[in-house]
Order: sequence, then C-alpha cells, then structure tokens
Amino acid sequence: MATINAPGHSLRAVTAAALLLALAGCGGSPSRHGTAAADGGKGAAGAGAAKVPEATTYSTLPGVPKDGTPTGTTDGLVAHPAKSVPVLDRPGGRRVATLPATELGGPTWVPVVETSGDWRRVLLPSRPNQASGWVSAAGLKTAHTPYTVRVDLGTRRLTLEKSARRVGRWKVAVGGAKTPTPPGRTFVMATLAPAKKTPSPIVLPLGTHSATLDTFGGGPGTVALHGWPDTSVFGKAVTHGCVRVPADALKALSRVPLGSLVLITA
Repeated sequence: MATINAPGHSLRAVTAAALLLALAGCGGSPSRHGTAAADGGKGAAGAGAAKVPEATTYSTLPGVPKDGTPTGTTDGLVAHPAKSVPVLDRPGGRRVATLPATELGGPTWVPVVETSGDWRRVLLPSRPNQASGWVSAAGLKTAHTPYTVRVDLGTRRLTLEKSARRVGRWKVAVGGAKTPTPPGRTFVMATLAPAKKTPSPIVLPLGTHSATLDTFGGGPGTVALHGWPDTSVFGKAVTHGCVRVPADALKALSRVPLGSLVLITA
C-alpha cells in the first residue's frame, strides 16, 4: 500500500452533456423514483468481473453493506486503486462489485471508514446511498485530506473545516420537500468545470443520489455541490437535491481534495 500526499482536486473540463449526467438538480427533466438506476456495466477487469457491477455513480450495487456510521467522521484517510480492484461484502468475503481506477474521467478517491488487518472499508459512489465495501490494501494508494464538509439541512448552512477547524460557513440552498437532499456520510467524487457556460463554473459531484429521482437530465440522479447566480435562493429548500452554494464558498470548495468526507445531517 503506497502512501502519497493529499490527492489533488483534479479539475476537469466537461461538455454540457457530460455535466448533466453527473447532476441531480441543475437542469433537464426529472424522473420520479421508481425503477432502480441502471447498472454501469462497463466491463470491470479481473476474474468474475462480468458477474458484478462497477462501483460508479451510474451503478446500483445489490448485496453491498450499508455504512454503519452515517454521521461519523474519519481521520481523513482516502484511497485510490491503481487499477480496478474487487469490492467484497466483508474482509475475505464475497465479491459484490469492482472499484475502478477512474470516475467521471478522473482518478477514483474514496474515504476509508474502517480498517481490519489488511482490509479497508470504503464508501462507494453508487446506489443505494451509504453503500460501502471492503477492498484489499494491496495495490491501493492512500493519502490524508484535512478537509471535512458539513451540510446542515435544518439550518441550511454549509461549514468547511480544515484540520477540525472551521475555515468557512455559508447559507446554502438545499432540496425541497418533494426532492430532499439525502442525509448521511458521503464524499467529494469529482471536480468538474463545464466547457460551456452553466449556472456554476465548477461542479462537485458527491457519492450520493437523490432518494426521489431516478434520473435528472438523463443522468443517474447524482447529488452535487455547485454555485448558483440567484443569491435569493440561499437559505431556502428549493433544489432537486443538490446543494447550491455562494461564489466564495464554491471557490473554497474547489480546493477540497477528492475523497474528502461530506457529512449531510437533517
């Protein structure tokens, strides 16, 4: 297991179509929750890969363990697979998914939430929300991120912490009554820069999905942190599940490394 410095935020330009695939609440026509999101099915490497889905934002992973501490913090340890690795339901157990080396065109970084010998339990970016799984430490690159993002749905505030100290706090817009922002422990999955003008110059998709929308704009209903030009929305519950943030908050969040923990509480 190689240890490296904190992962970069890996800012990537993306087309408008690709951006819609990554968002739950920025545009397009929502589809109400019904059938589970389609399996990513992109051909993971390794024995038995054809029988299990890849752990991506597009996938639904049957049989994966649920995060047992959805409001807990970590020590900031994050992991990156140098190549696709098996995800098991327990240390040395049954293979339930494959964790790919890349996600949305950039490197996959996921938070480590538990350790057992040479096994690491990590959060996964797939449905169901709070999906987790066990991966072998062999072949993983690890790093520590000092950042934690906290979103309080009740007060509609986002707090950014660095090394357990608050470095910023802002009023934000969260999901409305019929399309709420899902609570629980998740993480910064990617940092995207739209190639064309959109309501936000930077979008940070998270490893969680809308609980009421299967798709949004043709995508898998992924929740994101992003900016918004109309400042009157901040402090209100008006989105389709995403968290809209002020410009100065977005600038600060754009420096948060991939894999950093995001705690969303009711």
